[in-house]
Amino acid sequence: MSDLAWVPQSCTLPTEERPLRVAEWDALFSEGLISLSRPQPLRLRLDLAGGPGVEERVRDLVERENGCCSFFTFTTTPGEDLIALDISVDPAHEAVLDALAARTAASRESR
Repeated sequence: MSDLAWVPQSCTLPTEERPLRVAEWDALFSEGLISLSRPQPLRLRLDLAGGPGVEERVRDLVERENGCCSFFTFTTTPGEDLIALDISVDPAHEAVLDALAARTAASRESR
């Protein structure tokens, strides 16, 4: 899923930086995704393996993502060996969440 056509126009990240950001998310998912679920149409739940520096890495990435794509709502819940990441969007951005869910699932399958 290398085509970034799904990135909405409301994203303010400069176009040339988008592939780098997507690569950061892909790396996070491929290295530590334990499970994903879609408890609601506008919410994606990711469980990531914890470990040294993982929570800080997730929080940093989430903070930077909020800076360019304010339509996302991220909630991180750290646990002993797990970091839960809930990602929500408004109805206008459901397709973006769909694309993110598909990309996340693909990165998990490619391990």
